[in-house]
Amino acid sequence: MREFPLRGRTALVTGVSRRAGIAFAVAERLASLGADVLAHSWEPHDADQPWGADPLGVIYVIEELRRRLPEGAGRIEHVAADFADPEAPAAVVDATVAAFGAIDIVVAAHARSSEQGLTELTAAELDLTYAVNVRGSLLLTQRFDAVRDHDRPGGRIVLFTSGQHYGAMPNELPYVASKGALQQVTASLAGALAPKRVTVNCVNPGPVDTGWATEETRDRVAGRMPMGRWGQPGDTADLIGWLVTDAGAWITGQTLVSDGGWGLRM
Repeated sequence: MREFPLRGRTALVTGVSRRAGIAFAVAERLASLGADVLAHSWEPHDADQPWGADPLGVIYVIEELRRRLPEGAGRIEHVAADFADPEAPAAVVDATVAAFGAIDIVVAAHARSSEQGLTELTAAELDLTYAVNVRGSLLLTQRFDAVRDHDRPGGRIVLFTSGQHYGAMPNELPYVASKGALQQVTASLAGALAPKRVTVNCVNPGPVDTGWATEETRDRVAGRMPMGRWGQPGDTADLIGWLVTDAGAWITGQTLVSDGGWGLRM
């Protein structure tokens, strides 16, 4: 008989806009473990990026997510929201509670990406990237704490960083600054929520093939990876799927690295 260690728990996974993305794999993994999952997306962001939005649209992305789940898995619902709006994070948490009656897990996998180096840097892009990546994640955590029934087991917050501390990323300054901020705030959030039996951790997935890299970049990075390949979204989902079960209950305030040894070569 299949086991569902997250049966009875509810999760919010942000950034589920593309089938090739990490958030899609995480949502699939958590639902496959039995959790009911609210998948958040904001398709216009991807449409503005070089890799583009999912060619079949976010509605198909959600239907594909449901189709992949085994019998007996958790339910999947969807909400679209732009975290540039300061009211959006609380609304998305509230939508999770409205859909499933509770919230236990937040995986803040959304990210605004921008390619601005020092010469191109603008105040507008800095403000927007911080608003989406940092403010959005903090306000998600705040609302989670405000509405969650802390007598329930399994409280988890998972943030994302990007390995910017391993080496220079001079052409992505707003993104680097925001991801560094999330890594640094993790321990403080963990300290705030530990008395309520909620863990807060940050994940560094390293280079993951989600369709954004050029062929030249893909070949160059693969050649530097100790295991000879890029990470896959499922590699990150494996870690998070374990971390949010009861097996991960004693880990908090940490940045967990799942990068195939990428940091060893930096």
